[in-house]
Amino acid sequence: MLDRRTLIASAAALAATPAFAATTKMPGKAFPKGFLWGAATAGHQIEGNNTNSDQWLLENVQPTITGAPSGDAVNSFDLWRDDLDLVKGIGLNAFRFSLEWARIEPEPGMFSRAMLDHYKAIIDGCHARGIAPVVTFNHYTTPRWFAAQGGWLHPQAADLFTRFCDHAAKHLAGGIAVALTLNEPNLPRLLPFVLPPQFIGGLRANLAAAAKAAGVPRYVVANTVLPEDVPALTAAMIKGHHAARDAIKAVRPDLPVGFSLSIADDQAVGEGSIRDRMRAELYGEWLEVARTDDFVAIQNYERILWGKDGRLPAPEGSVRNFRGAEVYAPSLAGAARYAHQATGKPVLITEHGVGTDDDTIRVNLIREGLRDLRQAMAEGLPVQGYIHWSLMDNYEWGAGVGHANFGLASVDPVSFKRTPKPSAAVLGAIARNNSL
Repeated sequence: MLDRRTLIASAAALAATPAFAATTKMPGKAFPKGFLWGAATAGHQIEGNNTNSDQWLLENVQPTITGAPSGDAVNSFDLWRDDLDLVKGIGLNAFRFSLEWARIEPEPGMFSRAMLDHYKAIIDGCHARGIAPVVTFNHYTTPRWFAAQGGWLHPQAADLFTRFCDHAAKHLAGGIAVALTLNEPNLPRLLPFVLPPQFIGGLRANLAAAAKAAGVPRYVVANTVLPEDVPALTAAMIKGHHAARDAIKAVRPDLPVGFSLSIADDQAVGEGSIRDRMRAELYGEWLEVARTDDFVAIQNYERILWGKDGRLPAPEGSVRNFRGAEVYAPSLAGAARYAHQATGKPVLITEHGVGTDDDTIRVNLIREGLRDLRQAMAEGLPVQGYIHWSLMDNYEWGAGVGHANFGLASVDPVSFKRTPKPSAAVLGAIARNNSL
């Protein structure tokens, strides 16, 4: 077990590496010293039996839009050591995971020391294996009590989130390498463009069933939001991010803090394209927020082609993911360029991947996406690290377990054994060499 002083020193050293300084133009195929190579997870999607979370209730009422319940997920609450061994075995030097607010604060103002110690053990385990812990304080899910009182629409939502982050930071921040307050808070803006039109009707019915089960007028969650609630929810989350970031910085001023932005590679097609207007609508508020953070973290999965009347279909013959969306490797570099241009901040890739049963698609996406990203870096784009989604196949929102395989490793549904795929070896070789 590492002591607190050692953890603070090692985390500070990670934060001070050249990857977190201004990146200069680089020749060849090498990445900068200290570049973060990682894989990402999210608590609810891997831990299992997160019964006190808002999402658990949505999964276990009828009608639901969530697909099969998360259930045991991949049992990472117990098997986190196996997860860290997998990260190290692949050859990565960073692991992104999230804290489950519902476990840490199961009732308002009741903070679990045992759960804080659980996440501290994961942070310690990262350091013992030479892995940088990239910690998301809130990856969508909130406590059931928070959703039942109106979630982010409650007048004191930002204060309640900040209180949680303050408690967590005081217990954990000493060992964290990079902190993210929120995961993809702009997702409600994007969902109407990436999901079928009938989704909103299903969501209304699902939320109504959850509210009835909870015995409250409204049940509000963060990752699936009704269109009329998006402006107020966004304002509250922006307030919450600013206050939570300040609370974390008050505990450890040198800790890099930001949030992750879901961002496509938006491309204009033809005269009168609405691309720029849509960029402002989908990302504008949050890009403005990122200008005051230490970095801009992006999560990219696709490109969107914008004509004068709206979104255009992907080209015929395109490679597709499990939802039928185009898999387009250059989108990563395109999104990263735009995020940096819009904020002036260095970029951290906190998610990039593909849901598919064909691992050759993932291999090609990793190789080609990183090739284009490295070229952008050679032209001066400052990038601090690349964290792939995801470490292993897990529970996927709206699809259940085992139906949207994003992982670098597969997971046996009975034994929970993790087995690396060929894509893990490809990314691992790049990471070990710190070069393409």
